[in-house]
Amino acid sequence: MSSKESYVASSRRRPPRRRIWPKVRLLLLVAVVAAGGTALYPVWKAANPDPPELKVRYRTGTPATAAAAKPSFEVFNDTEKALPLSDVTLRYYFTADRAPGPSPYAFNCVNAAFGCSHVAGRIVAMDKATDTADHYLEVRFTAGAGSLKPGANSKGIDLQLFRTDHKRLKQSDDRSFDAGMTSYKEAEKVTAYKRGVLAWGEEPDGTEASDEKKASAKAAAPDPVPAPPAGVLFDDFTYQGPKDPALFKHGWLVRTSKGGPGIENTWSAENVSFPTAEGAQADGPVLNLRASTDGTRSGTKQASLGTRSSQFRDGTYAARIHFSDDPAKGEGGDHVNQTFYTIGGSGTKYSELDNEYMPNGGWGRPGPKLDTVSWYHHESNDRVYKTTNKSLDGWHTMMITVEDDVVTYRMDGEKLFSSDGKYAPRSGMSVNFNHWFVDLPFKGDRAWDLKVDWLYYNANGSLSVKEVRSAVEDFTGEGMNYFDTVRESR
Repeated sequence: MSSKESYVASSRRRPPRRRIWPKVRLLLLVAVVAAGGTALYPVWKAANPDPPELKVRYRTGTPATAAAAKPSFEVFNDTEKALPLSDVTLRYYFTADRAPGPSPYAFNCVNAAFGCSHVAGRIVAMDKATDTADHYLEVRFTAGAGSLKPGANSKGIDLQLFRTDHKRLKQSDDRSFDAGMTSYKEAEKVTAYKRGVLAWGEEPDGTEASDEKKASAKAAAPDPVPAPPAGVLFDDFTYQGPKDPALFKHGWLVRTSKGGPGIENTWSAENVSFPTAEGAQADGPVLNLRASTDGTRSGTKQASLGTRSSQFRDGTYAARIHFSDDPAKGEGGDHVNQTFYTIGGSGTKYSELDNEYMPNGGWGRPGPKLDTVSWYHHESNDRVYKTTNKSLDGWHTMMITVEDDVVTYRMDGEKLFSSDGKYAPRSGMSVNFNHWFVDLPFKGDRAWDLKVDWLYYNANGSLSVKEVRSAVEDFTGEGMNYFDTVRESR
């Protein structure tokens, strides 16, 4: 092959240079666009944040000054997956009223579609206070609250936040309060967390759910609130007063009806209150039943609180009670009866189990004494009982257990009395606390107080005082101040 032919052949095999450059230019353009896109992504992301996983709406019906804050919340699931409410924590921020002194706060649940038995809460002091928030009410839910389907709404969760000294609140400087929200509206000053990570709202320091720092936080999820055990009623009496709507919603009735025992037709709601008390196990209010008189029938008021339902029979009844040997005011010596009892049925189904403490005796029998009494029929006075003759002034854990038709009364774990046979309950009963006068032996103003720290009922068997106290400590430690799975199971 000649040199000319060799040149021609080689030139035919070599690709033209101009065909390479379009591809190179395309690759360079892609690289430049990619680099620019990476640099611009944070800007785009800030302008187009991910939609929130959940939303919180809020409303209230109270003015800035009120007996209690009444926040009501709705939680919306804005994802395409089910949202367990047990994964959700809500925080409502407020400023504790300081004057004229420290003012502890408490909360209760009035109503929830899934039941207040599945709502737990606590009051938390913030590490870094702001002008509008130094505390928050933290609300959590048990697994029994269920899950929200995609797009679903929890419906209203109605709560109350109040001072334990029952003085009025000033809400005008509370971050999460908005008197204008009388119907549900999205509220970003109420924060919500999903498994411990901020998912909705703005914290008092300005942190938002969309902040990259918060969204990427690896916060440890809080331990879930344990589900309340089946067949159990627990209440630590965190209420505002006898007209607190939560009291009725939780199954209690304040007696104002006519009749006895004691000085007939003198039952008064005014003598039922929920103050704080020295020696109470959990911080917060206790039930106080006051028996007061001036020595006349018209000047006498007795007090009673009982369950609306008569569904209690076998199991363990326990209450931490403060009996009083001396009046809160006035002269002592009255024949007062401080009672923790169950009652139900009628005729052949009549059932009644009593703890009756009389510091000054009554019916011609001296005191101080405690009568533990199992009844078969009240009209024929058919009963068996035992009297413990000693002072009970102070706090005691009183228990009644009913198992296999055997009734046993205990105080602080010590067995006092047992009955069986026909004296076992034959029907469901209500649980009650009464404070009343056997008679009116003299004139003059005086008042006696009976306090109850908590009530615990377990339908599942006979428990020891140690087991009862341990359970109560666990409940209050989780912020579960009330639940009733006895009613839920029937």
